[in-house]
Amino acid sequence: MLENTVHISCHACTGLSPETVLKSVFGYSSFRPLQKEIIQNVCSGRDTLAIMPTGGGKSLTYQIPALIFDGLTVVVSPLIALMHDQVSSLASNGIEAVFLNSSLEWEEYKSCVARVLSGKVKIVYVSPEGLATQKIQTLLHNENLHIKCFTIDEAHCISEWGHDFRPDYLAIASVRRQFPQAVCLALTATATKHVRDDIVNNLQMKNPDILLASFNRPNIFLEVRPKRDSYVQIVSFLKEHLEDSGIIYCFSRKQVDQLADLLSNDGFSVLPYHAGLDDSTREKNQTAFIRDKVQIMVATVAFGMGIDKPNVRFVIHYDLPKSLEQYYQEIGRAGRDGLPSTALLLYSSADIHKIRYFFADSADVEKSEKLLQSMVDYASARHCRRQKLLAYFGEFYTPESSSAENKCCCDICSTGQIQETDVTIPVQKFLSCIYRLNQRFGTLYVIDVLLGSRQKRIMDNGHNMLSTWGIGTELSREDWFELASILTERNYIEKSMEYSILSVTAKGRELLATREKVFLPVVFTGRGAKKSEASAKKSKPEFALHKKGSAFEAISDTDAEGLRICNALKEWRKKTADKSNVPPYVIFGDKTLVEIALKKPQTSAELLEIYGLGDAKVRKFSSAILKIIRA
Repeated sequence: MLENTVHISCHACTGLSPETVLKSVFGYSSFRPLQKEIIQNVCSGRDTLAIMPTGGGKSLTYQIPALIFDGLTVVVSPLIALMHDQVSSLASNGIEAVFLNSSLEWEEYKSCVARVLSGKVKIVYVSPEGLATQKIQTLLHNENLHIKCFTIDEAHCISEWGHDFRPDYLAIASVRRQFPQAVCLALTATATKHVRDDIVNNLQMKNPDILLASFNRPNIFLEVRPKRDSYVQIVSFLKEHLEDSGIIYCFSRKQVDQLADLLSNDGFSVLPYHAGLDDSTREKNQTAFIRDKVQIMVATVAFGMGIDKPNVRFVIHYDLPKSLEQYYQEIGRAGRDGLPSTALLLYSSADIHKIRYFFADSADVEKSEKLLQSMVDYASARHCRRQKLLAYFGEFYTPESSSAENKCCCDICSTGQIQETDVTIPVQKFLSCIYRLNQRFGTLYVIDVLLGSRQKRIMDNGHNMLSTWGIGTELSREDWFELASILTERNYIEKSMEYSILSVTAKGRELLATREKVFLPVVFTGRGAKKSEASAKKSKPEFALHKKGSAFEAISDTDAEGLRICNALKEWRKKTADKSNVPPYVIFGDKTLVEIALKKPQTSAELLEIYGLGDAKVRKFSSAILKIIRA
């Protein structure tokens, strides 16, 4: 915990405007989209559900009202690590806050409760399971406390339709009913209409205002690559991001351990994280990542929710996620500070079957299949990925309307649309094979027949005797999957919803009958692929020509003084954070560091104009910062 906290008492901020608190306490000169509207709702006592993307600034929407209110704000948060980081960040800005959870020793717990009862604390963090305990209930009902606001973070957890349902969240409503005068603010990064309705109903929100921010994260470059030699691809990417912090998501614990070991042996700063590790190891590894003691975390989906680390510069998906909701949540952990970051997905059709294998454990197989298909459609897209991703969440976006600085929004837009190529012969082979199989099999089986597979089921069915058996060896398996995807997209073939069985549409039958030429925007990348000269020119490089991703790219190589200040500040920030036992970003984030290096302020007054430096931080750190600048 940072020392020398500048206490803001219950009455000191009463009557202050949100803009004043934003600038003087947090060092920001303007609100992000929806922040002001949410804060005004909360301050006026109106229940509010806000859906804001990760990195959209959700925390400020309850922290600023908490400083304006003359009472206590209770924040329900699911993760202990997040509570600790939030309290540390608040302390660095001079705000009294505590968390009450199982990580505290009894004496420390009693000390925190005493601080709450003294009236100094503005915000108290509790877990959903802890909220209903007798200890917390006794505290909240103390006659000296006035509960002004209940904030529910990760509110999607209260819905059984949410991607991370937690039964403990269902008890929140009963506690909230005990404080009818307190305003309720529910926050989450993603929520479908069904989930939003669940949140409102389960929390018994009164005439709530439901606010949805844009899902667009323009600072995150979206990239999808066919998975070939995946380890070589990963290493190639990491070598271009040697000083950056990032997360690599894998499908299984075994993959996490194997990849982490390989990368560690090759000299990368990396640790694993998954549910198979004991609690102490998981906590130790997570803390090392949050505090920049290790650069890369290789993890399963068990890692990430509530990680308040703003300088994650990349998120890599080593395997296909199960849904676009999961994908969006995970890539949202990159670039929370608004600086350039990258989301890379390595896509293989084999991942689809790996995911489907676990559908038997799903309560709703059809729903799981629909979610997976949306993810596959995104991964195999041939037009702007950002447009496709945002459309899934009901948001309209056109690449042409984006600003110049965000023009390269994805790999497809940055390299140009793929030109259409003559694929008449492969298409005829594929459609004919579906017919020969009596339209009774899925994509994988059709491709296996085309490639001349001698699998037992193919031999037992006698399909090795078909005229289409083995006629497709000029293309690789990945190429055939690529072709199947675009044929589905162009309505030449269709898949049954229940078993994904392929059938030829009327449009496809007409094509076979007329034998007319077919031109499609596809680039074959497997062995034996025949590329026309035009398509070869448009072939995507192994990684798109996207050079963004470094938080410090704004500092020109010709600005020697700026580079010196930047490096010296990074070193000082790390030492100061270690001494205070907090993550470096609690001192200040990369965006603040870059702005100091660029503007080179010479006085405390000039430091107050820097992004992210409020009164408390300038009083505490100005001497050290100015000394580095003037050195």
